[in-house]
Amino acid sequence: MANPAGSTSGVTSQTLSRGLRILEVLAARGTAASSSEISAELGLHRSIAYRLLRTLEEHRLVVRDERGFFELGPRLAALAATVERDLQQAAVPALRSAADDLGATCFLVRHDGGEAITLTSALPRRSIVTVAQHPGTQHPLGIGAPGRAVLCQLPREQWPEGLNEQQRTDTATAAAEGFAESRDEVIPGLRSVAVPLVLSGSVPLAVAVAFLVSERSPREIAERLQVVAEEISAALDA
Repeated sequence: MANPAGSTSGVTSQTLSRGLRILEVLAARGTAASSSEISAELGLHRSIAYRLLRTLEEHRLVVRDERGFFELGPRLAALAATVERDLQQAAVPALRSAADDLGATCFLVRHDGGEAITLTSALPRRSIVTVAQHPGTQHPLGIGAPGRAVLCQLPREQWPEGLNEQQRTDTATAAAEGFAESRDEVIPGLRSVAVPLVLSGSVPLAVAVAFLVSERSPREIAERLQVVAEEISAALDA
C-alpha cells in the first residue's frame, strides 16, 4: 500500500519523515495552514498530524498565527541562515537594495533536488503591499520565473520530463534573453522576474523578484536584478 505521507524503508524514521514533509508543505504553500488542511494534504489522521505539529511547535520550527493556523517558525529561519552562509551574507545587502529600488520582494534561489529552493529574501522597507518569500520555499523547475532562470542553466537532457512544450519554449527564451518572467503561474495574480546567477563551482542559482504590480517593464526589472547578480559575484570574489 502506498504511503501518502512519504515512503519510508530500511532504517529511516517514518515519524521524522512525516515531520519534515509538514515543513515542506508549509514552505511550498507560503501561507499558514490549519492542522486539518495539513493532515488532508499528507493523507494523515488529524490526531497524528496535530501531534507532529505540536512537536515542531515546541522546537519553534512552526508557530501559530492569530487564527491558530501553523506557519514556519523563527528557529527554522535561524537554521536556514547557516546554509551556504557566505553566499547568503554576500547576497543580502544587494537583495535589500534592489528590494527598496523595485518596491518588491527580492530573493535568491538555488537548484536542489530537481527544484529551485529559496535561500534568502529581502522585503522592501517602504511598500504598501509586499509578497512574502520565506527561505525553503520551493519553485518547480520550468514553472515560474525563478524555476526557469535556474532550469535554463541545466543541459536539456536534465530538464524534467513533465514540462510541456510551452514551458520548454519559455525556458529556452529565458536562456537566450538572460532573464525569465512569469504571471499567474505559481500564485494567481503574482508576477515574477528572475535572472540566472552563475558562480564558479556552484549549482545553478538565480536572483528573482515577486510582485503584484510594477511600473517597470520586465526587462527593466531584469536589468536591476543583473546588477544584484554582479554585486553578489563581486562580494564573493573580494
